[in-house]
Amino acid sequence: MDRREALKLSLFAGAGLAVGATPAQAAQCEGDGTPMQFIPRKSDPKPQENDIEKAPKCPYCGMDRTKFHHSRMVVHYSDDLYDGTCSIHCAAISLSINLDRDPKALWVADNAAAGDIKPLVEVDKASFLVGGSAKGVMTKRSKVAYGSADAAKAAQKANGGELADFDQALLAAYSDMAGDVAMIRKMRAERRKKMTEMKHG
Repeated sequence: MDRREALKLSLFAGAGLAVGATPAQAAQCEGDGTPMQFIPRKSDPKPQENDIEKAPKCPYCGMDRTKFHHSRMVVHYSDDLYDGTCSIHCAAISLSINLDRDPKALWVADNAAAGDIKPLVEVDKASFLVGGSAKGVMTKRSKVAYGSADAAKAAQKANGGELADFDQALLAAYSDMAGDVAMIRKMRAERRKKMTEMKHG
């Protein structure tokens, strides 16, 4: 796969898509308030090994990657910097923001595999099921990866949706981005309102 072509799908680059960090969290990082805040901060020649231990939280939304082990991704750039994200939604943000950084490998959770924590598979070896009844992570329209085409077809039979390769799933993530960001903002505003109401009784 031509990674530069994948990056050309990055139509939504910009700080406005990194909707997860609170001001308090942002203040903890040097370079925040500048484009430097979106550069991956960790370097590792093998970030896919023990990836949840190395990156327990998604850098773009703050979500727990153990909880969302089934949708998580690792984006590994050519300079060995990497992002461990909760989903293809946040991996798409990483790819769009880091336009001058070539991705040399991408991994995604293999939902064809058994186990409490899904193992990672290279995206070129995965088949994706886009849409259907499966619940999405950071998106209304799910993009679920399977390590085998047969498993993806079986999931499609059970849940509906469309089969896709990684490039097609990434394009779907970018196509859904505006609506998904609006949905996430609404959900977080409602959560903050509820917490405030509970706090003040």
